[in-house]
Amino acid sequence: MSDALETAETKPEKPAHLKKGRRAWVKRNGKKLVRTIAGYQSKQSIVPDTPKIDNSHFPWLKDFTDNWETIRDEAEAVLAFRDEIPSFHEISPDQYRLSTAKNWKTHVLFGFGQRLETNTELTPKTADILERVPNLQTAMFSILAPGYHIPAHKGVTKGILRSHLGLIIPKDRQKCRIRVDDTITAWEEGEIFVFDDTYEHEVWNETDEERVILLFDFDRPMKLGGRLLNKTFLQIMKLTAFYQDPKKNLASAEEKMEAAIRQADANMEAMSDPAG
Repeated sequence: MSDALETAETKPEKPAHLKKGRRAWVKRNGKKLVRTIAGYQSKQSIVPDTPKIDNSHFPWLKDFTDNWETIRDEAEAVLAFRDEIPSFHEISPDQYRLSTAKNWKTHVLFGFGQRLETNTELTPKTADILERVPNLQTAMFSILAPGYHIPAHKGVTKGILRSHLGLIIPKDRQKCRIRVDDTITAWEEGEIFVFDDTYEHEVWNETDEERVILLFDFDRPMKLGGRLLNKTFLQIMKLTAFYQDPKKNLASAEEKMEAAIRQADANMEAMSDPAG
């Protein structure tokens, strides 16, 4: 079976290091905590608690639709270093069930609220626009291989909302889509939408073309109590392996990308040197 045709029906084996007692305990009890506080977060929300949330609640999204072609061009610059772009599970090992082989690659621009300077070297305008997002948490170019299916799953916390901006979308876009709860959306170039990823969602790319979007997470607009709870929850998460492992892997991925960019620059200089 080719990489692009692996699907959720072929359930991956959990990596051995993810089965360790402490990590399993944190994950099991973390899920209980998330379920306990989700109802309070919902009541604290000042935007609708629905699977998809209308763009009118986030007027700053216009920056993305106004500049989507610039963002797409910067994404294409990143794709020139395709071999150095890690798969999602190489950054976040706990995503092994959703990301297999090289089917779902992610070039992270912001991680846990921090701008990745090396990874945004090729994307300065995109990074500048992202920095204007209120309480941005994470941002990345999400690159989905032809024929791949991301199985149904749920996000970690209702305190975070997710947005998708279509950049490079297959011609038969109706076959490249996301389901959030019972709502199905086909991506469109230059179009953006927001959803709550704690609702079950899954993704299909049933075409022979690659799909590229800008994916970013930001704090759900909430009343004071909800904001304080969300901040505390995220601080606790930063003490666990679910934060520490991706942080370490992001640093390693940045080093690889930096080396590739420097080598490409050196090659260009050598080619342009008349004495060479």
